Amino acid sequence: MTSLARTARFSTLRRSLSLLASFRHEQPHPEIFYSGLARDTRELIEHLLADASLGALQDKRVLDVGGGPGYFATEFSSRGAYLVSLEPDVGEMSAAGIALSTSIRGDGMNLPLCSDSFDVTYSSNVAEHVPDPWRMGEEMLRVTKPGGLAILSYTIWLGPFGGHETGLWQHYVSGGFARDRYQRKHGHPPKNVFGTSLFDVSCAEGIAWAQKVAARGDAEVVALIPRYHPWWAWWMVRVPVLREFLVSNLVIVLRKQG
Repeated sequence: MTSLARTARFSTLRRSLSLLASFRHEQPHPEIFYSGLARDTRELIEHLLADASLGALQDKRVLDVGGGPGYFATEFSSRGAYLVSLEPDVGEMSAAGIALSTSIRGDGMNLPLCSDSFDVTYSSNVAEHVPDPWRMGEEMLRVTKPGGLAILSYTIWLGPFGGHETGLWQHYVSGGFARDRYQRKHGHPPKNVFGTSLFDVSCAEGIAWAQKVAARGDAEVVALIPRYHPWWAWWMVRVPVLREFLVSNLVIVLRKQG
């Protein structure tokens, strides 16, 4: 089992509180929220690479599945990584006015990329927005080089942020209720529409998929941790039912075998 000593030292209460405070900026000031999230993602991946004895980001080929308008590119290029950003939505790709020569349009569930192409393949808060997140996970693993890391981080439906901008409690009634209430209140549908661009994804499903991949011998499970929690709260992932409400965001880290 891979030691997560570096990642644990990074996962402090101060970091958790900082990330929590940044959520209020996602809709009104996305550049603030996503720039901070990009920095945190880059730092998290650096620590995971170190724990897996895979060195630094320098000269590594990195795929960002669901990269949006490109906030992550600057962070990774600053460490000497070659980043390819994949995004299915043309509007998202141009939303921030960021031009990336390595940004491509494509579907995360059918990656238009060669197998065994990237040292690190990651997806940050995308799995809950596709109808078959585990197919996307399999595709991410396919394009990862043997020995490389596939990192899938996603929002748990029953956590407080499962409903995204539709509210902290409304999705507990139902996804349809939260969607329709938002539209009545604001006069337009939410950005993340339940049943179309937002889906009910559980913590247990992600763990089961990771274990299935490991049982096939396709990958080693490096980590199953809550992204926004300090290290001393990682135990929550191991407790059924409780994890669905308290984990909030699950990080699945796989090292591809072969």
